[in-house]
Amino acid sequence: MHNTAILKVARVYLRVSTDEQDLKRQESIIDQAKTDGFYIAGIYREKASGARADRPELLRMIGELQPGDTVIAERIDRISRLPLNEAEKLVAAIRAKGARLAVPGVVDLSELAATSEGSARIVLEAVQEMLLKLALQMARDDFETRRERQKQGIELAKRDGKYAGRPVNTVIHERIVLLRSKKHSIAETAKLAGCSQSQVKRVWAIHKISSSVTT
Repeated sequence: MHNTAILKVARVYLRVSTDEQDLKRQESIIDQAKTDGFYIAGIYREKASGARADRPELLRMIGELQPGDTVIAERIDRISRLPLNEAEKLVAAIRAKGARLAVPGVVDLSELAATSEGSARIVLEAVQEMLLKLALQMARDDFETRRERQKQGIELAKRDGKYAGRPVNTVIHERIVLLRSKKHSIAETAKLAGCSQSQVKRVWAIHKISSSVTT
């Protein structure tokens, strides 16, 4: 009787918050996953805030998940910086597809729990949920702390007359205007331009106003 190796399938999610940040630093986890024996079924690269639930590549990944898949990310905050209740819904959506998370800092007890019975299984599952909830909450707390520090820094800069606001990303703005001018929808434009739908709406509204003024 021959032993048949079970194929381990992974989907790798890479995320940074802004266009100025580089995804390449995270790509080492792809090679590590291959070294660990995973077949990479998909790589999903995203430039969007982890505090948003409507990330196109994240949603595409969840939609393509198959039972037994493993979702790999650099850290839990790459997956989510959402408030805890929303973050738990996101993880639940991944698990509902029969997939599991493999993220540094989050101990995975799912396989051990699956082979356990009775009270041992209940305890392991409870510990798993507690550890995951703690990691998700820490990711959110870190986001809130960063946002508060940024707010304080802006207030201090304004007080000292040194704050000029965030520089406009003209490349993104021009891309949005071009795509919308070619009749792409707001959702399509956001995906193709690599930005949020709210930014598309804002930039397009400004463009229409400026166009009406010049004409």
